[in-house]
Amino acid sequence: MAKILVIDDDRSINELIKINLELNGYEVIQSFNGTEGFALAKQEFPELIVLDVMMPEVDGFTVAQRIRQCAEISDTPILMLTALSALNDKVNGFNIGVDDYLTKPFEIDELIVRVRALLKRSNQIPKSLAVRDLLTYKEITLIPESYSVKIDDKVQKLTPIEFDIFNILFQNHGNMVSSQKLLKEVWGYDPDDDIETIRVHIRHLRSKIDKISNGKKYIETIYGGGYKLNL
Repeated sequence: MAKILVIDDDRSINELIKINLELNGYEVIQSFNGTEGFALAKQEFPELIVLDVMMPEVDGFTVAQRIRQCAEISDTPILMLTALSALNDKVNGFNIGVDDYLTKPFEIDELIVRVRALLKRSNQIPKSLAVRDLLTYKEITLIPESYSVKIDDKVQKLTPIEFDIFNILFQNHGNMVSSQKLLKEVWGYDPDDDIETIRVHIRHLRSKIDKISNGKKYIETIYGGGYKLNL
């Protein structure tokens, strides 16, 4: 049974989420402020954190940043909840390392779908490698156990999302992969055309790959279409 930590100062929403997650077979721990939530995350090691943005004293962005900086829980998937719909806030969350984003008000069914998708992706082996194809081609090797990519003799660790994106591009190297295909395969559900989500993650992924690429630009943006890995 997966353990989920819900951090939201709105008690009615927190309770609603708890009840519905428990009905779907999850163990739920509740917190109603950011400071306590971060402490519980370090004590309980949940498989997933549902985190509200707008909280007094310590907001969700700060909590997410602290989680990503804490070695013991840095890889824990975070689903951020917010009443904010501005693109800026979404980008800020993804820049910190939030895995997915749901704007209030939301449908419980959509919350459950996103929770399931995040929990599937957080397994030891990324879901995109459930059926293993290429792990090494030319100078690139994928290391799924540590979510890392090796180019020649240099290794770069990625986040689980970045690893899944890179693996899909790797398996389709030389061919364009559409943004819609990436959204479907990485997030595991049919999102709206949330192209900004992909752009933010590709930007982070590209900057990490460039650190070990010896000057070669592997990830190409096909404007109006998607992305391609050049080998």
